[in-house]
Amino acid sequence: IAFFYGPSEAHAQHVPAGQTVRIGGLVQPGSVIKESNGEVRFAIADKASAVQASYRGELPDLFREGQGVVAQGEFYGAGVFVAKEVLAKHDEKYMPKEVVDALKKSGEWQKGEGSPPLPAKTGA
Repeated sequence: IAFFYGPSEAHAQHVPAGQTVRIGGLVQPGSVIKESNGEVRFAIADKASAVQASYRGELPDLFREGQGVVAQGEFYGAGVFVAKEVLAKHDEKYMPKEVVDALKKSGEWQKGEGSPPLPAKTGA
């Protein structure tokens, strides 16, 4: 089981090093750095806080600054989150429920983002 945290929650909960968790939020604009060794460093942010993350591997095509992201991995040493998996939102409307909830809680949520509403039931 991997617990889900927004960046503010991860800092407040003092997630211990080595515990596998998921961190979700927005890729902070200006934070993406691609190293020559294949490592990508970026920040996962909400309105109140940011988590510095590092990932080695193929990023999703939709990974970019300002977009919703969920990363699974562990915190190490100086509080850097080392991601083993990175997921980006699928299209312009869909964002994982956990990310939507974390963004709403942090005040970063903007109306019109995220999953479209479910259709109303019709008939008897």
